[in-house]
Amino acid sequence: MAKLIIDQALSVINSGARVFVQGCGGTPQYLNRLVANRAGDLRRVEIISLNPLDDTFTNPELRDSFFINSLFASSFVRSSIASGSASYIPIFLNEMPRLFDEKILPIDAALIHVSPPDKHGYCSLGISVEVTRAAIRNAKKIFAQINRNMPRVHGDTFVHMNDIDAYVE
Repeated sequence: MAKLIIDQALSVINSGARVFVQGCGGTPQYLNRLVANRAGDLRRVEIISLNPLDDTFTNPELRDSFFINSLFASSFVRSSIASGSASYIPIFLNEMPRLFDEKILPIDAALIHVSPPDKHGYCSLGISVEVTRAAIRNAKKIFAQINRNMPRVHGDTFVHMNDIDAYVE
């Protein structure tokens, strides 16, 4: 897979899109900022995430561009939920994959954070797998932030470079 210009690749995220953002320690903060930089061109992009560890999309100035639909009411989204600029989906962790697998919440794009690929082209989701595997299975486009400091974790954590539409290192 050729490395694409990430800014150009992210331009497929349009107004009204539903974007999954990997959460917890795997929050792809750099990719989040790249998408947020396009706020002036976007309206009502729905961000689905489980416990994001940054407040990029909850910035009140970006309220018309991004709407958070959170799978966990973390400290980064609570005030937005209270103000009505975000919502919370009450659901058990083990039920979250069904939202994507059964197309209850179809995903246009997934922003993920991975380890560098091994010699076979496989990256690891590292320290944050949770619902991300289901998002990857179902997203129309996958954008990855490759981080040499992301540990390689074994189990059902791998994504092949051929499945990633664009990446940034």
